[in-house]
Amino acid sequence: MIPNAKAIKLIAIYMFICDIYESHLRHSCQRYSNNSNPVFTDQEIITIYLFCMHIEHRFRIKHIYEFTSDYLRSWFPQLPSYEAFDTRLNRLSEAFKLITKLLIESYRPSNCDIHISLLDSMPIITCSGKRNSKVARDITDKGFCSTKGIYYYGLKLHALGFRVPDKLPFPEQIQFTTASENDLNVFKQAWGKIENRTFFGDKIYYDTDYFHKRKAVKNSLMLTPVKAVKNQPENIKTFDKAYNDLFSTAVSKIRQPIEGLFNWLIEKTDIQRASKVRSTKGLMVYVFGRLAAAYLFLIFNP
Repeated sequence: MIPNAKAIKLIAIYMFICDIYESHLRHSCQRYSNNSNPVFTDQEIITIYLFCMHIEHRFRIKHIYEFTSDYLRSWFPQLPSYEAFDTRLNRLSEAFKLITKLLIESYRPSNCDIHISLLDSMPIITCSGKRNSKVARDITDKGFCSTKGIYYYGLKLHALGFRVPDKLPFPEQIQFTTASENDLNVFKQAWGKIENRTFFGDKIYYDTDYFHKRKAVKNSLMLTPVKAVKNQPENIKTFDKAYNDLFSTAVSKIRQPIEGLFNWLIEKTDIQRASKVRSTKGLMVYVFGRLAAAYLFLIFNP
């Protein structure tokens, strides 16, 4: 058994999943077989995963299953074996992706500044760069994380978030790419057509010519810390130092909350360490399931 407060949250999560299942999730979970209506439903699997991760902070599938078997058996009497549970869960990556999308779109705070966006990326590590990764090689590769100063195999999470005064930015869009993908290229492909917006990023987004054109065509501006010019004369560097330092500090201060957003995701879901994942489907459930679990708080604190 679980305390009444947690039981109420379990019911709330289940009702939310049931509400959106018919209109959105069913199409990504549809089965065309004799077992198209299993006694242990997809709604129950999704509810268990999100509840155990969001409320109980159990991040491994085995631990989620064991907790459910020990404490939630009366709620889910048709709970199958661990192997069947794991197999069924790995089919639901698209469902978790849709849940995250719905949560972000439906519960956006009213105090978001829709004219200012913060952007950055963080690594999702499946394997150390010193080893030869064998997991999900079709969607992962080797990259370098300058913040940590490490090479790694895995994915890269790119976040574009609306600025919220005195709070963490609220995601507008989240993209996943291979670890080696350049952040600037992702911006150009995914967000380069956004109009009437001021973006704050780090030095990786520095491209004067490209953003001058964006300013003229789309009225969008990218502000980054000042990047050193190669072979610049020392007298010019010294002359501009005071201005460059002040400007870089101001930009960094405004974009710092996006780093806080990543730290919050890591604290809530342990999303960065994916070394226990063993398949492409498992990795997709891992990243989208954790995002869904993190933003599930919006249901209880809209």
